[in-house]
Order: sequence, then structure tokens, then C-alpha cells
Amino acid sequence: MFEVLVYLYETYYRPDACPEPEALVKKLSAIGFEEDEIAKALGWLTDLAETNHEFADKYPQQTAFSFGIRIYAQQEIDVLGIAAIGFIQFLESAKMLNPVQREIVIARALTVSETPVPLDKLKVIVLMVLWSQGKEPDGLMFDELFLDEDDDPEPRQLH
Repeated sequence: MFEVLVYLYETYYRPDACPEPEALVKKLSAIGFEEDEIAKALGWLTDLAETNHEFADKYPQQTAFSFGIRIYAQQEIDVLGIAAIGFIQFLESAKMLNPVQREIVIARALTVSETPVPLDKLKVIVLMVLWSQGKEPDGLMFDELFLDEDDDPEPRQLH
């Protein structure tokens, strides 16, 4: 599924630039993606669009101007894992994600079938959340999202 999402991000500059679902499925199949992976990716994107609308409708004021600390429920900690939570906090503290985007990232990450959520998959989720909102990540965020753990021998320290 994540390979399909990355392909869509790299190929279409905005979600509305994607062809209609039937044509997109044919194109992705012709490229070599498995039907199951295509269905999962398109379903995940549909759910992402619904989550975007849900948060925009329900929490426009509450979350957009929240300056508090996000406390994670134990279930979220168990599913996301410490590395993913740390990365989300890093992106938010660096102003690369706002509180609404953070909540959408968390909601979509909780649907991943792996526990804890691998950092490389969380990075794709962040990228797809921004892409779905028509936001272009800045250069620093791009570096963070595509930096390979092997490229960074020094662990990050929070100050």
C-alpha cells in the first residue's frame, strides 16, 4: 500500500490531479502494482479525505489554536510506538505540522496494521496528509521525511 501512496505523491502534484478512480486503478495495475495493494491505498486515501473533512468540520477552532501538550492514550502509545510519537512531536515543535495535521496523522497512523508503526511508514503518512491538503513540505521537512536512518549516524537530541 505504501508504495502505491508514494507513487501517487511523486506522480500527481495534488490529489485532484489524479485520474478518476477507474482509470487510476487501470494505470496502477499497468505499472505493476497488485490489485490488493491498489485497493488498500485508494481506500486509505478515501478515509484520509473523510478524516480531513471531519477535523475541518468538528475541530476548526479547538485544535488549530491549541498550544497545549498532546497527551497520548496508552492505546495510542502501544500502536504508534515511542519513535513515531517522538517524530510527530519533533515535526510539530519545528512547526512542520500544526495541531490539526498532527491529529490527522495520528488518526491515520492508528489504522496501520503494524505495531509499532515503522518510522518510514509514518513519514509517508505525514507526506500524504500534507499532499491531501494541498500543502507542499518545505525543504527541511523534505530532508526529515526522506532522510534514511543509515544516513544519520548521530541520534537526535531534543533540547
